Amino acid sequence: MIEFNQVSKVFDSGENRVEALKDINLTVEKGDIFGVIGFSGAGKSTLIRTVNLLEYPTSGNVIVEGKNLANMSEKQLREAKKNIGMIFQHFNLLNSKTVFDNVAMPLILSKNKKKNIQERVHEILRFVGLEDKARNYPDQLSGGQKQRVGIARALATNPYILLCDEATSALDPQTTKSILNLLQRINEEYKITILIITHEMEVIKQICNRVAVMENGHVIEAGSVFEIFAHPKTDTTRNFVKSVIRDEVPESVYKLLKEYENHSRIFKIEFFGADSGQPIVSKIAKVYEVEINVLFGNITELQGIPFGNLIVELSGEHHEIQRAIRFIVDQDIEVKEVMEDGSQCRVSFERLMGNALHG
Repeated sequence: MIEFNQVSKVFDSGENRVEALKDINLTVEKGDIFGVIGFSGAGKSTLIRTVNLLEYPTSGNVIVEGKNLANMSEKQLREAKKNIGMIFQHFNLLNSKTVFDNVAMPLILSKNKKKNIQERVHEILRFVGLEDKARNYPDQLSGGQKQRVGIARALATNPYILLCDEATSALDPQTTKSILNLLQRINEEYKITILIITHEMEVIKQICNRVAVMENGHVIEAGSVFEIFAHPKTDTTRNFVKSVIRDEVPESVYKLLKEYENHSRIFKIEFFGADSGQPIVSKIAKVYEVEINVLFGNITELQGIPFGNLIVELSGEHHEIQRAIRFIVDQDIEVKEVMEDGSQCRVSFERLMGNALHG
């Protein structure tokens, strides 16, 4: 659907030369809700604007539906852009025009018949829940309503791609959720591919099926949302994941634990899918001679799949702790030992055997 092939973008103004994009290779499949996340200055806004050529790539190609828009004539480009809707962070509405006229604007510019414009605008306003606001002006609307007008305008020409440039960052959490639910409906009911950029991992978690993480003009990680949340490979991605899924024991708890002179170790048990329903803790308590202190637990849902972690302190004889952890690993559940400095080390059979030999 959308392919970025070695895309680079350089902004060069005299002495100031900024490489906003550096050799981006990325594919957005048809039907995706694809998220691009990064901090300010990562290049994500520039990236999304190359799709409809609001920014022309300095090098490389952006292929949309098998076509390179940069090779089209002006007339061909105008026609192609009708298939690419875009919504913006600050709505970009005309305050002197009514809601109806704002939504109708793309259809008017495309010289549609008046009857067709009337029908289409009312249909879209019904879909976004603003049919009763058709004669209102933007200044009479809330932020969430303004963004719904922006979405309706982007949908007016029946696009097959919808670009969302920080579409929810100016909204409060409750309104953000309603707008994201609307975008999900658009994807499901109109079969529109959505490319959304954001700096909020909660947005990615709520509606995206795939995600790319950007930093300094590069895509540093990409994959399914579940894969990125479960196994982040870079520090930047880990920090984004931690913003919505906490998996660390507070420092105050570590301090308390260090005051006790006992044979204890701390482990993080990670649950995915069906694993989330297993009564691991109660089984360990019944079978092994260890004391279990649950320090932290968290479970959420990613694309309908349960995902979470449990951080526990196990106290007892070294070999008995080893047996308990070996039992968990045997269930194909990932376990990481949490060190005194807060770092985490994945527990494997080999590591358990090594610890047993040296214990």
